[in-house]
Amino acid sequence: MSLIKRNEANWLPSVFDDMFRTDWLGGTTNVNSIGTSIPAVNIQESDDNFMVAVAAPGKTKEDFDIELDNDVLTISSEEKRENETTEKNGRFTRKEFSYSNFKRAFSLPDSVDSEKISAAYNNGVLEITLPKREEAKVQAKRMIEIS
Repeated sequence: MSLIKRNEANWLPSVFDDMFRTDWLGGTTNVNSIGTSIPAVNIQESDDNFMVAVAAPGKTKEDFDIELDNDVLTISSEEKRENETTEKNGRFTRKEFSYSNFKRAFSLPDSVDSEKISAAYNNGVLEITLPKREEAKVQAKRMIEIS
């Protein structure tokens, strides 16, 4: 166990949390996040659009759901996998299965043209392009005459 500063008034629940989050081999786990993996997301802004890049290797484009509802963009994925090894007599000593999901939601600014949003999945990265409205794009510098 590591040294953790405890609040004197509320030390008992955190002691139990530490006990249940430590596995038998001395490592720690986060019990609350089992089955959940949140991929890294980069958001880049250019003059014409925003680009959202989600790192999700090993998936296919069919694994993703992208939803737009009231200017909230939600990206989600769910995966269930089961590996079963059966011996001749039908007993098994280990049966492994996994379930993972994630959901990320982003509030879009008013400058995004929601009718022109597009997405592509290339080399383990989901790329979502959020084009800006014409009036939100950076306008070229110009001189204004004084009358």
